[in-house]
Amino acid sequence: MSSNRITRRSLAKRLLMTSAAASTPGVLFAQEKEQSSRQAADWTEVRPGVWRARIGTPESYTPVSGRLVDPQINGFDRLPHVAESPLPSISGTISIRGTVVQLPLRPNELVFGLGLQLLSFDQRGKKKTIRVNADPRFDSGDSHAPVPFYVTTKGVGILVDTTRYATFFVGNARPKPEEPATNVSNVNPDPNYTHNIETDDQGQVTVEIPNAAGVDVYLFAGPSMLDAVRRYNVFSGGGFVPPEWGLGFWYRADSRATSQRVVSLMKEFRDRKIPCDVFGLEPGWQSHSYSCTFAWEGQRFPEPTAFLSEMKALNCRVNLWEHAFVHPASPMFPAMRSLSGDYGVWGGLTPDFADPAARRVFGEYHGKTFVDAGVSGFKLDECDNSDYTGGWSFPELSRFPSGLDGEQMHSVFGLRYQFTIWDEYRKRNLKTYGLVRSSGALAAPYPFVLYSDLYNHRDFIRGLANSGFSGLLWCPEVRDAASEEDLLRRLQSVVFSPLALVNGWYIKSPPWRQLNRKLNNAGQDMANWEATESRCREIIGWRMSLIPYLKSAFHRYAADGTPPFRALVMDWPTDARLTKVDDQYMIGDRMMVAPLFAGEAKREVVFPGGSDWHDLWTGELIKGGTTITVDRTAEKIPVYVKAGSIVPWADVGAHTAAPESRRLSARVYGNGSLSFKFEGDAGAEMRWSGGKGAVAGETDYRIHHWQHLG
Repeated sequence: MSSNRITRRSLAKRLLMTSAAASTPGVLFAQEKEQSSRQAADWTEVRPGVWRARIGTPESYTPVSGRLVDPQINGFDRLPHVAESPLPSISGTISIRGTVVQLPLRPNELVFGLGLQLLSFDQRGKKKTIRVNADPRFDSGDSHAPVPFYVTTKGVGILVDTTRYATFFVGNARPKPEEPATNVSNVNPDPNYTHNIETDDQGQVTVEIPNAAGVDVYLFAGPSMLDAVRRYNVFSGGGFVPPEWGLGFWYRADSRATSQRVVSLMKEFRDRKIPCDVFGLEPGWQSHSYSCTFAWEGQRFPEPTAFLSEMKALNCRVNLWEHAFVHPASPMFPAMRSLSGDYGVWGGLTPDFADPAARRVFGEYHGKTFVDAGVSGFKLDECDNSDYTGGWSFPELSRFPSGLDGEQMHSVFGLRYQFTIWDEYRKRNLKTYGLVRSSGALAAPYPFVLYSDLYNHRDFIRGLANSGFSGLLWCPEVRDAASEEDLLRRLQSVVFSPLALVNGWYIKSPPWRQLNRKLNNAGQDMANWEATESRCREIIGWRMSLIPYLKSAFHRYAADGTPPFRALVMDWPTDARLTKVDDQYMIGDRMMVAPLFAGEAKREVVFPGGSDWHDLWTGELIKGGTTITVDRTAEKIPVYVKAGSIVPWADVGAHTAAPESRRLSARVYGNGSLSFKFEGDAGAEMRWSGGKGAVAGETDYRIHHWQHLG
């Protein structure tokens, strides 16, 4: 690494000394060029298969330096050994604007990731500014969970370790030409008129980190694309296994619901045999919600302890909505006043979650007031930022006691908020599973799932495919629906996601009783609501049946970082057909989902090669490497499994602790050669041989039926 180093302080001093001479743009450019510092940086291995290159002097607070969860050391042992860095040395430039880093990009090397990108998939040829924003309107990089990490189809992962709003020019920023040309193309119009970047070009990723006098860049080797992501997740701290109840079905009640109404609705679910494990309370449970008092509202919830006990008796967990901004009437306000930023939000304090003292005060209040009372988890809302819905959050110019400014705090606010809450459960040796509206780099070990107030179904599925590239989980929640078809298609999608949620925060009754919001709140059911409810009950039942399979996928996530939900290209990066498939995704090691969308007459389903596939529902065989068309008349969501798969399918109970949930059938597709391991369950394994099934090892599941399909 070069020893020619420049700090922001010395750079500023030199600029002040020469500012009087800067009378023209040309002089300014010449001075900036002269005062910039170009450096080369070699890769230094810091973990198995992980290298770091340092340009200049990084800021003191970054995702890695400020991390609160250590790497999962034994997870690296489960990944392929890589002896040498897959990339040559890199270079960077430090100037008055900040730091610029160049990273090589090989011909036909496609780029994915950069966090929860809802509006695009393959990022090569795009410019993305990694900025926290709740309502991205354009494909600019804005996201609930921007992450300065990308992975390529050549098995290379890159983390730019910064909390700044870095801009990634993914192969579309080119050096100027140096040699004159002797001829020109006679093509008219010139092809450059529309586009001048081809994926078969030799290119580079140029990253600009503003206001920084240096940066660390981390390189994660594959050798495969999936291995690079797994290595990033293990470096983040590894994945996690949710509590079993967290994988059940969730429902969130009307924001003004009372304790009596919530209990009544839960009893209705039980009476009508609609499975449910978690009921969520929206803002009305608090005495003041914008900003938050974090105190029960006395009229709606006069006896919270009795309410929580009654819900527990119904075998239902309670999840509480909140955001982080502390109202002056909150019991936390006096202690948090000196532990918050200099700008408030909605008349409340903005906690400095980068400060251990602030996390301790905020967390201990939640632990003693809610966790000890039996609250199983939280929905952490409004922890992102907004430019397009009122600009309600704290400004980037904010300052915090920890030394962070508002830009840096926005990049870590959601993740540090998650840790503050999660840590209270960890201290009590309890598991939790929650919802959050913002996250960031190194998020894999955190037991929270992202959601959004946006509602485009296709964007939601793209988010599900994209989330796995960056160590994130995403919930395409169901709220309302334009039609019965829309309700059913959205519900089918969400039961095949990390968290199966219907969020009825603005309707009094579940959407299957009345789709029209106004009529729903007026208490008027649809004429055919029971038929719609019956179809929804069946779909929710699929979720309950899927739980043994999901548990195994999450155990793999915790062991070696394999994303339980991920895009097809991650498993088959050399299949060019899959590089644009953003509406299908894998669950676990053998299941592929291809959602249907209301109003669309049909959809194509692309099957990876290397193996044949079976329809999950019928067992029909589909040849690998082909594409089929599914008509909108298909009642069930298209789901497929690799030929030879064994898939556990649990009986449907009222909740995950019901006896039925421990009974399952074993579905065998084709020759049954792909056995199924109950990961984390004493190594039990379902096997099929000679037309018979057997279980090796101990498991608390009882297999009552082996069903051979296809």
